[in-house]
Amino acid sequence: MIIRARTVATMDGPPIEDGGVVISGNRIIEVGEFPGVSARHSGQETVDLGEQALLPGLINAHCHLDYTCLRGKIPSRKSFADWIRAINAEKAKLGADDYLASITDGFAEAKRFGTTTVANLTAFPELISQIRSPIRTWWFAELIDLRSPERANELVDLAIKSLQSEEKWGLAPHALFTASRDLYRRCEEVARRENVLLTTHLAESPEEMEMFREGSGPLYEFMKSIGRLMNDCGKETPLANFLTIRDYSSALRAARNDKDWLIAHLNELTESDFDLLETAKRRFHVVHSPRSHGYFAHNRFPFHKLRALGLNICLGTDSLASNENLSLFAEMRAFQRSEPRMSPDKILEMVTVNAALALHQENAFGRIRPGFRADLISIPCSGSANLFQEIVGFDGPVNWMMVNGRM
Repeated sequence: MIIRARTVATMDGPPIEDGGVVISGNRIIEVGEFPGVSARHSGQETVDLGEQALLPGLINAHCHLDYTCLRGKIPSRKSFADWIRAINAEKAKLGADDYLASITDGFAEAKRFGTTTVANLTAFPELISQIRSPIRTWWFAELIDLRSPERANELVDLAIKSLQSEEKWGLAPHALFTASRDLYRRCEEVARRENVLLTTHLAESPEEMEMFREGSGPLYEFMKSIGRLMNDCGKETPLANFLTIRDYSSALRAARNDKDWLIAHLNELTESDFDLLETAKRRFHVVHSPRSHGYFAHNRFPFHKLRALGLNICLGTDSLASNENLSLFAEMRAFQRSEPRMSPDKILEMVTVNAALALHQENAFGRIRPGFRADLISIPCSGSANLFQEIVGFDGPVNWMMVNGRM
């Protein structure tokens, strides 16, 4: 099959005008100008997309489809701890059928907006077997043991039983304030053994910084009131605390691959944190969610400092408990508003090339290149000189998609 489009944005060099992409099975086998491609593959079925730009499918590096049904139900709060109380109250009203419907609706919406791959955190891995994902999915079991840290190993092992039938899965100790050190350590042990990815929320809010560094504040008081042990508070920043957990033995330091971690948020960092990142040479991946960031009115995301340290930065939508929809185009536009000097082609890389790298799929997704999987989308293209600005500015559902070679 040959896909022809006015422009092909390969993310692997300059856009190709009047481009053609040859698909065989679920792989791309050739990319080039349409006249030459069609001559070399005469007799192949041709799908002419007309005045469209053909792009790699978008990759959402951090999402919670469990909470698609909570769209618009939780007004923003001044206190992050109050928001946690509010989402817990909404979750208490939901059952397994509600979550199944929510995840299914979330997949449909993500697909509608051009997402072909999602890193989805779910608090209910036992439901995965009942869900048919229409797009490529990395399932991360979100784990919390703040009320029962003695069950850390048991909780991880139970999650693995639900995940191992999936081709792509990982583990997600929720956050330092809800997951014990033993839970993080157990997740790392499994990740090394099974060669899977890890993700966590870290340094998200000023209240998290206050809890761990000062041993005070609304989040500290809330966690204390629900029975969390607080002996790790009043000492270090969240990042320093996280790095300390991960340095608990020389054997693990030697065996660990920092690039197995996708760190969501990383908003609240001190100068000492940047010094730590510089000297430790840690190069985990960072996922920023611009619109959720704005919803919480967090402090400015330290994009330029993190990028200067060599961290790979991607975009994600977070959940609809703190966002409007699951459009990565909207995330790109929001990011551009906060970083207007960032070139639009580099912004598009954050939901294609960078996100593929975070999932260890840099040789399979994120570009239109021979040998890569045929995950493609198209959007209308006017032929303007600034194609990438037109792509980032696109606002609407996509009208054509291919996932794993299937339209």
